Amino acid sequence: MPPPASTILHNLQTLLLVLLVACQARGNPRRPREFDGGHAFGYLEQQMQFGPRIPNTAGHERTGDWILAQLRARADTVIVQAFNHVTHHGDTLRLRNFFARFRPQAAERVLFLAHWDTRPHADQSPNLGQQRLPVPGANDGASGVAVLLGVVDALKAKPPSVGVDLLFVDGEDYGDFVRDTNDVLIGSRYFAAHQPPGYPPLFAVLFDMVGDKDQQFYYEGNSQAFAPEVVDRVWRTAAELGYGRIFIPGVKHTLTDDHVALQKAGIHAIDLVDFDYPYWHTPEDTIDKVGAASLQVVGDVAVALVR
Repeated sequence: MPPPASTILHNLQTLLLVLLVACQARGNPRRPREFDGGHAFGYLEQQMQFGPRIPNTAGHERTGDWILAQLRARADTVIVQAFNHVTHHGDTLRLRNFFARFRPQAAERVLFLAHWDTRPHADQSPNLGQQRLPVPGANDGASGVAVLLGVVDALKAKPPSVGVDLLFVDGEDYGDFVRDTNDVLIGSRYFAAHQPPGYPPLFAVLFDMVGDKDQQFYYEGNSQAFAPEVVDRVWRTAAELGYGRIFIPGVKHTLTDDHVALQKAGIHAIDLVDFDYPYWHTPEDTIDKVGAASLQVVGDVAVALVR
């Protein structure tokens, strides 16, 4: 006796579901892989709960302690670079870089970095009355840290094929990038002058403002000029993952960012940054402007680069 029609229909539905899942696994770039965008977004939320992460504030201190605890629980080794920086106004900033390592004995290494501090003043706000307010830093600060911590989780679960270093730099956004250049990029400049023995790495990628819901990445000018082979590698990897519409070839902005401090020390570093972000250095850089799906895209690319 042939099976009833209801059984045939059920079997067909099951087969279609299996085929659909298989197709999504091959072709849907937003399907969670090793990197968990939702979990990474939780890391972003936690940073926002600490408030602005301005050097010498309680929120900054608590955030640093929290990042350090995450790294010590997962990485093979963790180095803390604690140092003081005296600003041009004579203020002493207490700063910390965190340097987490996987496979620390491996000769071939890749460096990922992000800044974890936030800007004291929203100088780009169109509202003059708000320009003295702190920047919440959901995208400019928290998103890069969230991606790096998500990568840490992935590498803890499955060790990388090369040595990987994750650098969380402090004091990136404190001063004025035009007038007070001594008081910006502080942590990356310190790291460049105090590199581990045997450096530099094969290449480095800076993750800055990577969580924007309206996400597009173009080549950054200093990156393309100094390390075009790294730019090509990252954009090619993104295209292979199905993210070609998000990673767009061609220079659009040229920025002075943490990667420039590393470039001056001979490290082939590039900046992965979505600078077309209207809330940059304003009080509106809040959590509603960023999303887990955007973190997923960037995290997928980062993990693929070390596999």
